[in-house]
Amino acid sequence: MKKLFIIFIAFFSMLAEAHSQGCVAIRSTGAVCTRPDAARDAQQGWQINTVYRYFKSFRHFVGREEQKERLEKNTEVINWQHSLDLSIVRHFNNRWSLALNAPILANTRSSLYEHGGNNAGKNARHKTHSFGLGDIRLTVYHWLLDPARMPKGNIQVGLGLKLATGDYKVEDFFYKNDSTKTLGPVDQSIQLGDGGTGFTTEINAYYNFTHTISVYGSFYYLFNPREQNGTSTSRGAAPSASALAYGTSTMSVPDQYMARAGGNFMFGQLSASAGMRMECIPSRDLIGGSSGFRRPGYVISAEPGVSYQFKKLSAFATVPVAIVRNRTQSYSDKLRTQMTGVYTQGDAAFADYSINIGCSFRL
Repeated sequence: MKKLFIIFIAFFSMLAEAHSQGCVAIRSTGAVCTRPDAARDAQQGWQINTVYRYFKSFRHFVGREEQKERLEKNTEVINWQHSLDLSIVRHFNNRWSLALNAPILANTRSSLYEHGGNNAGKNARHKTHSFGLGDIRLTVYHWLLDPARMPKGNIQVGLGLKLATGDYKVEDFFYKNDSTKTLGPVDQSIQLGDGGTGFTTEINAYYNFTHTISVYGSFYYLFNPREQNGTSTSRGAAPSASALAYGTSTMSVPDQYMARAGGNFMFGQLSASAGMRMECIPSRDLIGGSSGFRRPGYVISAEPGVSYQFKKLSAFATVPVAIVRNRTQSYSDKLRTQMTGVYTQGDAAFADYSINIGCSFRL
């Protein structure tokens, strides 16, 4: 059975905040798995993977309810992200492999509220930017079953180390008026890294019913034990009293996870896939504290895709289209609700879709 592509972002961005896409930044962490056919891993050698991802987030949600007035009043926040995940894989035998993943990120953020304010008119809208290396990840993979004895299906597990190589204190200028600007850290959603050293777990599985029909599933979780990274959220100004009171004056280092499942259909060298994808930033981490500023939430997407297998090169494209977007209540939202007695839940901007294009080359 030809290779079925399983793609993890996140990000990155998850990463930190998917990511899913937009202000809820699932960072691109180089989490790319293109190994759903164990038989292809039987050969020792090297493999190079590249994945390009693009999205534009601009639709604001509180919970699952879209804040349509943000678009009507031109107060929406817009994030554009371009990411290129580069990975090199060493196959030691038909069971074990080692992958090194490095993402390159280019982010732009346009807003009113961070600059002149939402009521200052369209001329108050400005942009902030970030560009550079994200958080590098090193992962060991192992096929649980002997591919020679189980050619129709297999399960792969992975354990990785995520390094804090991405700059999590990127700064740009914020324009308060025509003559005043301040230099400060850009929003968490476009920071290049999250500032935490974490570890990742992965499960990838597939089963071939016939030579033309197969199913796949995958799960990825990033554990970030560090609670906060010390980067200010006040954009060059002094932190507000409420930010200090509710623990949002500095950025948190959140966990993130992704799950995918679907079917694959072969037509010669061409493969078409249809599945579902979920990207999430939880409000609480499984290890360590959860205070600090974060925008938790998740996106559930329908994910169609195509791939083509050449002799040593595989090329693919997927376009996850958002079906459900939910900006959930954060740790600080819950703390504020408890302290004031007034229910609080922040908003976040999400994308309608993302575009993923990539290739895998066997040396």
